[in-house]
Amino acid sequence: MQVEGFTADGFEAVRRIFQGLVDDGRETGAGLSVWRQGREVVRLSGGWADTERERPWRPDTLVQPYSVSKPFAALAALVAVRDGALALDAPIADYWKEYGHHGKEHTTLRHVLTHQAGQPRFPAQAAGMDLLDDAGLRASLAGAPPEYVPGTAMGEHALTYGHLIDGVLRAGARTSLGEVFNDVVRPGLGLDAWFGVPEHALHRVADLEYADPDWPGRLPSAPWLGTPAGALDVDRANSRPWRQAVFGGVNLHATASGLAEFFSVLTAQDGPVSALLGPRLHAEFIAPQVTGHDEVFGTALTWTLGFLRDRAKIAKGGIGGSATWWSIRHGHACAYLTRRLDDHSRAAAIAAVLGDDLTPVPND
Repeated sequence: MQVEGFTADGFEAVRRIFQGLVDDGRETGAGLSVWRQGREVVRLSGGWADTERERPWRPDTLVQPYSVSKPFAALAALVAVRDGALALDAPIADYWKEYGHHGKEHTTLRHVLTHQAGQPRFPAQAAGMDLLDDAGLRASLAGAPPEYVPGTAMGEHALTYGHLIDGVLRAGARTSLGEVFNDVVRPGLGLDAWFGVPEHALHRVADLEYADPDWPGRLPSAPWLGTPAGALDVDRANSRPWRQAVFGGVNLHATASGLAEFFSVLTAQDGPVSALLGPRLHAEFIAPQVTGHDEVFGTALTWTLGFLRDRAKIAKGGIGGSATWWSIRHGHACAYLTRRLDDHSRAAAIAAVLGDDLTPVPND
């Protein structure tokens, strides 16, 4: 399998690592992009975009990076806050009346965005629902009690994150997550990324595949991903209905270059993210919000309104191996997006050669 693309002077070691991942079979299809000082200094494509090994991975290949999606779902909510339709610290029940029961009366949008809403998984009554039953899944969250008092603990809201945001947007702003992202966020930031891939871009989407057929069952996070069934089923993920649907917690489809460019301007006070949100909300978006033990990750970490953050980086990874980050320490952004679902050792190897460490370190 060929590796195509370029590396600027000083980044040759990145190519060697990426080539090695492809050569030894640890990678069968991925894109890698690094940005520094306003320009792309690494753009590499390796392997194939399809299970038949007929379509080489291209710079414009789109792939689902699972939880890398979450900051982009958060941006849709923050646009509504910007416009005055929602407030970060008002009870969600002020907008979404059906939600304000069973101990959720004081849950806020900030709780949702920082994974403190107490609904890190869908309730048991959602087990028999179809994965794309948006209305049914939102209703299951509205009708269920939280697993803990909102605001008192945290755990990544693995599958529920987007549905909670979508529910608040529909009730309070009379719009949806997909509409705000695709009509406002995406064009405002110039992103080559979609919630709900349009017909004209479907040919660019990569097929997901398991590194090992037993991979889904070995995941520590499996208890948070099993209801409703199918989130880790590659046949479902590779289907047209899934790719064209909006499942805001996990099914953004994006390119490596697009996400790395986004992270490269994420913190800029005169950048496009600040221009989209305004200075106050931009600062809120990237600032540390809560530090503690994350019940899903099983470790201590710090959440912003959508990202993981420590003194060295602002980052978000996705189950299966994709990872994106802005290196505060070194001033570069990187996106490693893969279709081969496995652990994060591949992105970690790229990070290491860049001088970064992807291990979450909680802020003091």
